[in-house]
Amino acid sequence: MPYKKPKIEKIFFTIGEVADMIGENSSLIRYWENQFDALKPNKNKKGNRLFSKSDIETVKLIHYLVKERGLTLKGAKQKLKENRNETINNYEIVKRLQSIKDELIGIRDGMDE
Repeated sequence: MPYKKPKIEKIFFTIGEVADMIGENSSLIRYWENQFDALKPNKNKKGNRLFSKSDIETVKLIHYLVKERGLTLKGAKQKLKENRNETINNYEIVKRLQSIKDELIGIRDGMDE
């Protein structure tokens, strides 16, 4: 049986990688870091930000609240502070529904061909 190289899963991501994930620029994420207590990525000796998967989920949640739901930063902070679990549940539901929508569009487009 041939040797299979194990898949290496990243633990930390750079700010540029995180910015690409959400389709925003790095400066916005740095700004959010200063505004939201919930967002505190690790920093290496050079001072580069290293985002864990938990940090990335927080960035995505902030992005959802501010960019998709249209909340102000103050409103988003309040939502995270007072109803974090409910906010996360709503975000997960929206992500799942978007995935289902994309799948249905793919099926529809496949039928059209």
